[in-house]
Amino acid sequence: MQQADDATKAALAAGERTTTHTTRLGGTDVSAQVQSWQVERSYATDLPAAMRAFSGSSAAQLQLQLGGRTGESAPKLYSAWAGHATGDLARPGQSVTHATGVGAGATLPAFRGTLRNRSAASGSDSVQLTALDGAERLRAPAELPRPYTGLYWGRPVSSATWCVDELLRQAGLLTSPPARAPQFVAGQPLTLVHATLHGGFTTPYGMPEDLPDARHYTWSRTGAPHEMALVPRGLPAGESGITASWFPRSRVTVPGSKLLAEAWVNNAVGIGSTVRLDLELNRTGTAVGTISLAVDFTKGTVLATSLSSDPAVPGSALQWGYNAAAMQSQRGVWHIGAYVDVYASTNNQALPSVIPLLTAPDGTTWVGGAAAFTAATGPQPVAELRKVRLVTSMATESVQVTSGLTGPPSVAEFSQSGTWSKTAELDEVILPLRTVPRVTGSQWDAIGQIAKASMSTAEIDERGRFRWRNFTRFATEPTVPDLTLTSVRDIAALTVTEEIDACRNFCTQPAKDWGTVRTVGGEAVSDTVVREIPGGGSLTISYAFGEDELDVGPPDTDDDSVITLGSTFRVATQNAVGTTAVKGAVDALVRREDGTIVLRLTNRTSTRLYTVAKDGSPSIRIVPMRPDRDPVERQAVAYVPGGDSERWYGRQEFYGEQSDWVQDLVSAQQLAEAMRRAGQYPVPVLEDVQVLHDPRIQLGDVVRVVDTTGAALDTLAWVVGITTSSAAGGGVQQTLSLRGVRANGVPADAGLTPDAPALPPAPNTAPAYASVATAYPTLAALLAANPTWADLTD
Repeated sequence: MQQADDATKAALAAGERTTTHTTRLGGTDVSAQVQSWQVERSYATDLPAAMRAFSGSSAAQLQLQLGGRTGESAPKLYSAWAGHATGDLARPGQSVTHATGVGAGATLPAFRGTLRNRSAASGSDSVQLTALDGAERLRAPAELPRPYTGLYWGRPVSSATWCVDELLRQAGLLTSPPARAPQFVAGQPLTLVHATLHGGFTTPYGMPEDLPDARHYTWSRTGAPHEMALVPRGLPAGESGITASWFPRSRVTVPGSKLLAEAWVNNAVGIGSTVRLDLELNRTGTAVGTISLAVDFTKGTVLATSLSSDPAVPGSALQWGYNAAAMQSQRGVWHIGAYVDVYASTNNQALPSVIPLLTAPDGTTWVGGAAAFTAATGPQPVAELRKVRLVTSMATESVQVTSGLTGPPSVAEFSQSGTWSKTAELDEVILPLRTVPRVTGSQWDAIGQIAKASMSTAEIDERGRFRWRNFTRFATEPTVPDLTLTSVRDIAALTVTEEIDACRNFCTQPAKDWGTVRTVGGEAVSDTVVREIPGGGSLTISYAFGEDELDVGPPDTDDDSVITLGSTFRVATQNAVGTTAVKGAVDALVRREDGTIVLRLTNRTSTRLYTVAKDGSPSIRIVPMRPDRDPVERQAVAYVPGGDSERWYGRQEFYGEQSDWVQDLVSAQQLAEAMRRAGQYPVPVLEDVQVLHDPRIQLGDVVRVVDTTGAALDTLAWVVGITTSSAAGGGVQQTLSLRGVRANGVPADAGLTPDAPALPPAPNTAPAYASVATAYPTLAALLAANPTWADLTD
């Protein structure tokens, strides 16, 4: 329920019937011009009405009838052909807010959205307006990344919850800080990796590479820095934390880059007090360089290291400990980060400079002094950023790496203060995914499909905030109502229905089991021409990709000492045979777009480069990945043989819809059990419940309905539909649709003896032998008559 002020609560308690409303179009108050209004909210679902409890998606609708002002009619002011000076107030797409209240209390939000259409009848003084809520913000085409990593490792890489969160992010509905620079703009910062960790390792920017064993972690909203976090619950042998890594979407070069690596952690949740972010660099040959930021809250230290895979170059470390006391004493949410400058080149190598940044739970931000490695201790020769790695023993959220910065961020820039607000809320993670299904339609369509497949609800509430709730609500039956409605005062009309079609006690949920599916390389896409990349310029190429082929990361940059398997390219200063490969000179960015893979190569040097192999052939090679087989179709069944439900109502089957979102038997079994719990008895439906207007009521609330005048009942029910309307000169009428949270117990049939479903066989009416003998006293008489069998038996 919405929270109300004391005056509103007092008015509602007293049964106040005086109402008020505030309506704004385009930010302008038009309350005095509103002739009538109606707000309607309800859940849409294909499940049987009483079985579903509440499930599906909800898009609220507002209908307004607007009159004119200052002596001018509404059609003249607000019709489609009205002048923009007045007409834009009611144009399609214009913002709409509507609030209602009772008595002397403040109004409460009832609707927030945008106008869909307007209709003006000439000769009248009314314009009809229809608006839809924030679901209209989710009308862009739905797109989700489809990494190969889950099938490669045979482990979950994402979840239905993560996919909902990502679809919301695309429309600007956020649960945690947004990516700092999601769009590619030449010469501007670019987000290389942004892993929210909201139920998956998937990210639209970058590609998950290393996945931890699912036994070693969980996803939790409790104690998450913003909305949901990766929480370790067991460590692999010999490891200091669980490990996940991502390929960046652009393999930026070293030297030549300025990077910001960051994450949000809660040092009070998890199994340890350490977290580390690694930037792994692909050097010449098989050599690997690593720049790391390690934070230890027990020791109160921040450690930056610059290491090499070459044992002859031991590397070096830089340590900051000036805020050790706060790190050791403050438990809660920390924002950690490091600005890493590897832009400049000295003798063809970078000497990394590092500035750590930490924001404590009390809001204090420390910015460490810049410290640089030396040529003797931690140089990083020419390379490309190949991987971003997280090693953590505590709750972690929103890992992000950004390139192209001009300098270290300010405190405000680091916090992203004022750049976003939290406008969405998730539920616990459901439906783990080894591969992300293809989605079609709009973002709202895709969210609705996920809600339908997972028995979840998706809605944007009266304040314009999105709420996602899943089937786990059925695990606990509510016992305390948000509001009590009585026939003595609140209820004006009530209809209660019950139907056996709502009973489902044999529930089957199909699943597409991906447990044995792995990846296989598809047919390589090789370039057909050697291409030039001008000094300081870029080259963009696209290659056709099949719908069944999964996303790939940026190609590796080959050199002359090793040939890398998979997607690669090689550049040289001349288009000729036998040229020397150039390393650490080209940023490689890849993205999927409209059935193609788009590759962008940016030359960070002033020298012209060519995409040429050692033998003079074109060097760009993209290797797609695809599943090596189809998933196995299985079924999970929830059924209690001989249970009370079957005894009283017979066996009633419900077959869940086949869905790409259910990818393992455990998830399918959870859904089937939730269906059975919700539908094993026909739960009463309370329709057309006309109540005294209460602006606090929201979808999903639990109300207690007490009727002592008609249908004798005292029960808890979920609110699954609300219609509130006001006509000109009339009061406000509110009608609720309710679904009981449980059935009215098990039938008793006291004093009843139900008739059997079928009668016994009808008595045999065929004539007896004696009657045949009377008709034909002798055999000769029978033969003479020559009767048929029908003659004898009639």
